[in-house]
Amino acid sequence: MNSVNPTTDRIRGTLLAFYRSFMFPTGESMRRWALAAIVVNVGITVTGAAVRVTGSGLGCPTWPRCTPDSFVPARIDTHAPANMAIEFGNRLLSFLVLAVAVACVIAAWQLSRGERGRPVLLRLALVQPAGVLVQALWGGLVVHTMLNPVTVSVHFLLSIGMTAAAVVLFARAGEGDAPAQRVVHRDIRTLAYVLAAAAFALLLAGVVVTGTGPHSGDEAASRFGFDIQTVVRLHTDIAYVVVGLTFALLFALRVSDAPGRARRAALVLLGVELSQGVVGYVQYFLAVPAALVLLHVLGATLVWVCALRVVFLTRTRGPVPAPAPEQPELHHAGV
Repeated sequence: MNSVNPTTDRIRGTLLAFYRSFMFPTGESMRRWALAAIVVNVGITVTGAAVRVTGSGLGCPTWPRCTPDSFVPARIDTHAPANMAIEFGNRLLSFLVLAVAVACVIAAWQLSRGERGRPVLLRLALVQPAGVLVQALWGGLVVHTMLNPVTVSVHFLLSIGMTAAAVVLFARAGEGDAPAQRVVHRDIRTLAYVLAAAAFALLLAGVVVTGTGPHSGDEAASRFGFDIQTVVRLHTDIAYVVVGLTFALLFALRVSDAPGRARRAALVLLGVELSQGVVGYVQYFLAVPAALVLLHVLGATLVWVCALRVVFLTRTRGPVPAPAPEQPELHHAGV
């Protein structure tokens, strides 16, 4: 009995802490939920790529149902069970993204209340559930257009947008609401913005390569009519520009004695970019194996997150506002 009680107490304490993290949030717990939003949005972007490289894009051939007669996978002769399971599993992950989005909204709503509330956090948090809804509806369009590369590309870019919104929420939850003040030279901050824009251009070029390349998601899917060598070369050239801008930014931050957080963020970005470049070249020379495609998609999302992070670390909005008076202690009986 003695061995059971400590375990029960730990579980109860963990659940209580989890509940308080969004019902009675602090700035730190809000940041943790924003970080969770970043993770799940990056995760579903990578699993979406897994659906594509396994040829499971039409594993569930209808929407919102998986098959014409069922919301869950059911045996049909035209689709393999494995493909149906992969596509259906990716659809289920949308509910995880939604759950995290709802937690972000609840936490942000709690922090927006009162005289010292921060309504900006609520506005940013609302992007997450709205994005899940748009993604779900757009996913139906992707299915109904038989994985047209345009709709598939937009599907990916919507995930990138949701990830960016989560990064903004993460940054704003950890700072105050004063007007933004530069912590680096004006030209260095401009360079950070140019770098982020170049990173987005790199993502755009990447989706064109994807829509032209071999992994269409299904044999019935159409492809862009571009020459694959040309679009790969364009994608590579933009990648060189991004790496060059990152080198320039890192050098400028170093010689100008910029804050250490900004320098470290730029160094991390450069490391991610170089790793992504290695993966890109290896997958090219190995004829684009599926496993490396997933790693490359993960790297692309991390480059995007890190580039945005650098931008936010080149300015400050002051410290996080003082918290409101502490909420009354929540007792176990109230859970």
